[in-house]
Amino acid sequence: MERNLKNVLVISFGFLLLFTAYGGLQSLQSSLNSEEGLGVASLSVLYAALIFSSMFLPPILIKKLGCKWTIAISMCCYIAFSLGNFYASWYTLIPTSVILGLGGAPLWSAKCTYLTIAGTSYAEKAGKNAKDIINQYFGVFFLVFQSSGIWGNLISSLILSQSSTKVEISAEDLECCGAYNCLTDTTNTTESAKPSNSLIYTLLGVYTASGVLAVLLVIVFLDQIKSDQAETEKEKLEAPSFWSTFLATFRHLKDKRQCLLIPLTMYSGFEQGFLSGDYTKVYVTCALGIQYVGYVMICFAAVNSLCSLLFGKISQFTGRKFLFALATVTNTACIIALLLWKPDPKQLAVFFVFPALWGLSDAVWQTQTNGLYGILFEKHKEAAFANYRLWESLGFVIAFGYSTKLQAYIKLYILLSVLVLSMVTYGAVEYLEARSSPGTPAATKKENGGPCSQETLM
Repeated sequence: MERNLKNVLVISFGFLLLFTAYGGLQSLQSSLNSEEGLGVASLSVLYAALIFSSMFLPPILIKKLGCKWTIAISMCCYIAFSLGNFYASWYTLIPTSVILGLGGAPLWSAKCTYLTIAGTSYAEKAGKNAKDIINQYFGVFFLVFQSSGIWGNLISSLILSQSSTKVEISAEDLECCGAYNCLTDTTNTTESAKPSNSLIYTLLGVYTASGVLAVLLVIVFLDQIKSDQAETEKEKLEAPSFWSTFLATFRHLKDKRQCLLIPLTMYSGFEQGFLSGDYTKVYVTCALGIQYVGYVMICFAAVNSLCSLLFGKISQFTGRKFLFALATVTNTACIIALLLWKPDPKQLAVFFVFPALWGLSDAVWQTQTNGLYGILFEKHKEAAFANYRLWESLGFVIAFGYSTKLQAYIKLYILLSVLVLSMVTYGAVEYLEARSSPGTPAATKKENGGPCSQETLM
């Protein structure tokens, strides 16, 4: 096997193992650690740390340690979070959430840098176009990586479904499920049906082992980038100072279009935060039990993955405006339905319909918003995508931060309000673009922000 392709596969399966553990654990936080809102508080702290990490750490660590060891050490930060869940408390989970958040940005940046260098190196040897090879490598990576959402949640559901404490949920308890959940009693059903410690430890043991395997795979099989290749990348990293890069992120806000895109970018964090932090708890866990969370999130991940691939293909025919309209209508319908629907275990299929439709919408928010940033800010991509990570992460922080303080219906109204505001400001961006370049319709431009921009950090 060609050496560069081998390295791509090592990174891909390393990330698959790592995020199989993290993805499954993130989906369970609001249900597994519901006492005093510890689970969602840890996720809020995690994304706050990620904001700081994105601004400062990636260039420093990649320059000092190289891509291979930055990836390996950053992966250890994720393992620390798994270990913190063994004895979940404010003194263990919050510090390990900070550690994970600090490791998140360097991990993704080092991966992106490594695959870019590997693709460029092979293209030079083979006499091929570097951009084509790099896109192929990222295609292989995401083909493998995207399935992590399925495997992580499948593992949790299979293990937690072995619980011998099957509790019949009473009609009185069901009254506290759904949009008008009882804040004071919301943990009653969850706690009574909580799996035994032995099952929880088994699950955490599997997740921790998966993370350790990821680190060992990278350390043993991933080649270090040759010094001459790394020097080229280091020069790029050294070109702007860390402080100037930080300031460039905020200077970019002088662009009116960037300011108008802030609500849309934050909405991405709000809607993902609601699904993983609130829907899984007050609808699924409350009415069905924690063992169903994994199955529901598998449905979301599968539809999201398929639609991301599909929308990437059809956007060149429909344009992004149609896809944004489709996502808006779908998400709005879901929000209104969640406000009206009372969860009932007899309506099992309905619990899966919402994450499926949510996955369809999220596929648009992720692919098209990233593409929009790449098109609008082609000359300032670094500052633009730093803003993307900043505002999306802030959306996560806020969504998880108020998760335990407000009833679900209030959060749904907030979500709907932010969605409406997002579409108004997005429409203003499209208007400005149409007015500035009337001869070049935005929909016909190349909708690609580059492979490094087509990802979320988590």
